Amino acid sequence: MSMGADIAILGGGAWGRALAVLAQRAGCTAVLWARQPRNVSFSDARIAVTGDLAAVRAPIVLLAVPAKAVRAVAAAWATTGGSGVRVSCAKGFDPASGRMLADVLAADAPAGPVAVLSGPTFAAEAVRGVPTAATVACADQAVADRVAAVLGSPTFRLYTTTDVIGVEAAGAFKNVLAIACGIADGMALGDNARAALITRGLAELARLAAGLGGRAETVMGLAGLGDVVLTCTSGQSRNYAFGHRLGEGRSIDEALAASAGVVEGAVTAASLLARGRSLGLDLPVTEAVDAVLNRGADLKATAMGLLARPSRGAETA
Repeated sequence: MSMGADIAILGGGAWGRALAVLAQRAGCTAVLWARQPRNVSFSDARIAVTGDLAAVRAPIVLLAVPAKAVRAVAAAWATTGGSGVRVSCAKGFDPASGRMLADVLAADAPAGPVAVLSGPTFAAEAVRGVPTAATVACADQAVADRVAAVLGSPTFRLYTTTDVIGVEAAGAFKNVLAIACGIADGMALGDNARAALITRGLAELARLAAGLGGRAETVMGLAGLGDVVLTCTSGQSRNYAFGHRLGEGRSIDEALAASAGVVEGAVTAASLLARGRSLGLDLPVTEAVDAVLNRGADLKATAMGLLARPSRGAETA
């Protein structure tokens, strides 16, 4: 049986559940699809939960699954006849192709609009109703405005842009940077070292966004600087917490096992580095994280080498 709603959410993780609450708070009817619907419940009975993709119908569909699952879930939903504005809420690249998620979604179904929702948003805080702001990006400004108007509320402020590339680049990179910052803090290198890493990271993000075709101002917005500040300084971030455990001396397997959910930065680092190299970009933070996670590099030597890079000015750090 079809479960029509104003907004559909595909994904029953923390952010998917939070988006369902935010949709209801904005005055929308919401339906959430989860692989294991029995494990998902809401105090508000008006939020429908299903395990049947064919039952999910809404003009706006929020894809709140890990980056590696976005393509498959979107395709499975489309085969059931689903249509509407697809909004990627994941932060990362498609690991199979190394492409940005909006590009993958647009290629798979060219006729349907694709948008991106990103920014400094811890799910637990958004659900509590504390002030939260994020960015909706879409090449079609009218579609971005529509998504923001439907999903936004006084405590969930949504701002719009047409710079899909810049927003997606920022969302993917900030998780890698958060791992680096977590490692530094786990090694007790101090607040100064973290500040230096964040500064280098923002310079790296600016190069990445520009190289991919994004706009510089996006780096200084909610999806860029805003999300970097949040993710690189708080234990609530799975990526930062994962890096912190590594810095304390735990193995990669132990640090991943202790994580409460998917550590997107650990999956993204390799594809992000490959994409950067194909464009001739210097991505030292990404290269360092990838070396530690995927090439057996010594963690302490890599961290100290990153912090000892030649002085070239903050704008090119």
